[in-house]
Amino acid sequence: MSVSQRESNDAIHPPLTTPDVFTDPTVFEPKLQHCQTFIILHGRGSFAARFAPTLLATTTTENETIQSAFPHARLIFPTASRNRATIYKRSYTHQWFDNWHLNEHTKRQELMGKGLNKSCKYIHKLLSQEIELVGAENVVLWGLSQGCATCLASLLAWDSKPFAAVVGMCGYLPFADVVQDMASGGSCTEEEEENPFGSDDDDVFANSGDEGDRTSAELGNGQKVDGNVRDAIEYFREEIGMTEKRGMVYQEVPIYLGHGSEDKQVGIDFGRDTKEALMSIGAGVEMVEYPGLGHWYSADMLTDIFSFLRKKLPAVAEKPMLIPVLE
Repeated sequence: MSVSQRESNDAIHPPLTTPDVFTDPTVFEPKLQHCQTFIILHGRGSFAARFAPTLLATTTTENETIQSAFPHARLIFPTASRNRATIYKRSYTHQWFDNWHLNEHTKRQELMGKGLNKSCKYIHKLLSQEIELVGAENVVLWGLSQGCATCLASLLAWDSKPFAAVVGMCGYLPFADVVQDMASGGSCTEEEEENPFGSDDDDVFANSGDEGDRTSAELGNGQKVDGNVRDAIEYFREEIGMTEKRGMVYQEVPIYLGHGSEDKQVGIDFGRDTKEALMSIGAGVEMVEYPGLGHWYSADMLTDIFSFLRKKLPAVAEKPMLIPVLE
């Protein structure tokens, strides 16, 4: 993507939509039979009509685009709702959630919960719709910057079938510092120490079966859940208002994180902290750092992402076309 092309896309004005409402996504249908779906989220301040053309036009080092590399994939680009951004003096912008300045990301974390709740529910709806069409193993969730953060939050709150993969570009995990601290057995507040997550009736991992059934339900694979990890994921879901979610399906979904070493908006250290936080709760994470790259993606990053997805997605098996018999 040339500078002039990016400037042209930047000149596209955002749609004037009702605040706090998700509009219909921008959808690019597959070149061949629909067998896969990629749901791809933009960053804060952008929107689908601006974000999608640039990404779709960018080629890898092998001269591939998303559409040429994955011709069976429907590409869904949702647009975040318009709401007030605290760091922009409460002016309206498209954002998946509100938050404080990222160079002080451990402050004002309470700003994130409401928006993450709404956005995660919206993303879960899109995931469910596409899983119904092509199967969970053929669905990818992908995001840039705050879109990446929303993808990761949506994954940690997901309690349905594990889907193919999550891809994050120059992004981060909300509440990463607290999640990692709790998963590692770190301290908590006096209120939490007195009664961290209530009785068994409030246990988001519990079910009506006996203890053996409960252990199986916690991970879905018969493995016992580490108490600190469980506390960390319960905390995360509580912060985004999704305590009804069960299990740890996120541990079955592979994650790829790409991050530029010269990123000035979401610093590389924040990306590294995100990887460590995800690993501390048992997520499978692969992170690649790109020397000299700022807050964006590159041909090298897309090359690596495509390689990652080809390993995680099952081989496409097209359904035979039915040819009518003429009598």
